[in-house]
Amino acid sequence: MDKRAAPVRHGQVKAASSPESSPEGTSETPRVPSVPSVRVLIVGGGYVGLYTALRLQKKLKPELKRGEVEIVVVTPEPYMTYQPFLPEAAAGNISPRHVVVPLRRVLDRCKVVIGEVRKIDHGKHTATLTTLATEEEGTGPVELSYDELVLAPGSISRTLPIPGLADHAIGFKTVEEAIGLRNHVLEQLDIASSTRDPAVRDAALTFVFVGGGYAGVEALAELEDMARYATRYYHNLRAEDMKWMLVEASDRILPEVGESMGRYTIRELRGRNIDVRLRTRLDSCEGRVAVLSDGGRFPARTLVWTAGVKPHPVLAATDLPLDERGRLKCTPKLTIDGTTRAWAAGDAAAIPDLTADEDGEDGKGGEDSKGGRGGKECAPNAQHAVRQAKTLGDNIVASLHGKPLKDYAHSYAGSVASLGLHKGVAHVYGRKLKGYPAWFMHRVYHLSRVPTFNRKARVLAEWTLSGLFKREIVSLGSLEHPRAEFELAAGGARPKDPKGSN
Repeated sequence: MDKRAAPVRHGQVKAASSPESSPEGTSETPRVPSVPSVRVLIVGGGYVGLYTALRLQKKLKPELKRGEVEIVVVTPEPYMTYQPFLPEAAAGNISPRHVVVPLRRVLDRCKVVIGEVRKIDHGKHTATLTTLATEEEGTGPVELSYDELVLAPGSISRTLPIPGLADHAIGFKTVEEAIGLRNHVLEQLDIASSTRDPAVRDAALTFVFVGGGYAGVEALAELEDMARYATRYYHNLRAEDMKWMLVEASDRILPEVGESMGRYTIRELRGRNIDVRLRTRLDSCEGRVAVLSDGGRFPARTLVWTAGVKPHPVLAATDLPLDERGRLKCTPKLTIDGTTRAWAAGDAAAIPDLTADEDGEDGKGGEDSKGGRGGKECAPNAQHAVRQAKTLGDNIVASLHGKPLKDYAHSYAGSVASLGLHKGVAHVYGRKLKGYPAWFMHRVYHLSRVPTFNRKARVLAEWTLSGLFKREIVSLGSLEHPRAEFELAAGGARPKDPKGSN
């Protein structure tokens, strides 16, 4: 990749020179920009990366057409995952391909590079990255220069040094993990149905989820709903044979929906025979045995880890300022503190919450003290990320045109969570809903937020069809090893599942 000229010094995009200003003075002379092109580098293709790029290609359409601006999006995957739909994808209510948005289709005026940024030297305005091509060529990382930097790599799962965790746990942040978890749960039912060993059967029917936030609660609720439905098609399994467990280290779950709705959620889950353990930690899962801090020991073939996230490792490989939690220090204008031409938003950014003085539930805000209302920084959630991306895109355009920047300020509207089919909780604009109304609001809200009309139509169609027909309970575990049958036919050995589900 070529290196660009030095960044535009005054933050303005100038118009291309006219044919009349060319040396020949003829209309046939090619139009050439009077200043070098401005390259906007966006690191990450999640909420912030996608919506910022969409905003820029809309606002800078003339400049992009004239070649004065170039937008480059570097992301590990060619799609953006709408994470609130992962639980429904795992439960089979939505096809996995409809949970993702293809970046090249929607960012038709941007250059999408599938790769990973390894290092950023903002002092030199360069980023070091690897791509699929560099791995094949064996040439090593390449250096890409930029004029404006948008850092939005998101977050990764926060793990702890728990014995056996890396060997046996399953995460729940990507669509691949959602598909794998669905297949794994259904395979456990097959194992339990066919084994003659009571110990193997009990372990196969024990499902432990660690983490009582959105991901953990919604994934557990949706999958339990699906598995309970699936047991009707097994001659020797009953829903009562399964043990579902939620382990949470704090004294509450779903802090985003408020304390009272969190208590209701616990009652709802326990009413479905789900074991909810608060103030409890996972101490070990060696030998496929979940050992809890309260003394409980549960042989379990399924352990799902959703106990929080941490900033992406690339942030530590930059010369940009970080806070004590490893996030980028940002201003209300979404610039990275103490820098110029560097921007950030979403999970990777610590952005001051200008609406923090507004009280939430019981005067403490609808979220915990780590962010959001009632705290000093915006919460790292999709609601803020999407709105921050709009302000971020507008501010970049304003900066390029030499106009003043705007502060990001959004009063937290509330939260919704699904607890399975026709069940949910919500705390929106001070109003508390539960059961079917909350579930319906959850679907309406997220349908309105999923990007592109194409995805909205497909998701709505699938919801409509799922209401008319029975659930799909097919496991496609072979997707994880697509060459297994051919390798076996060619004389090889059948591959072993690293998680031990086979």
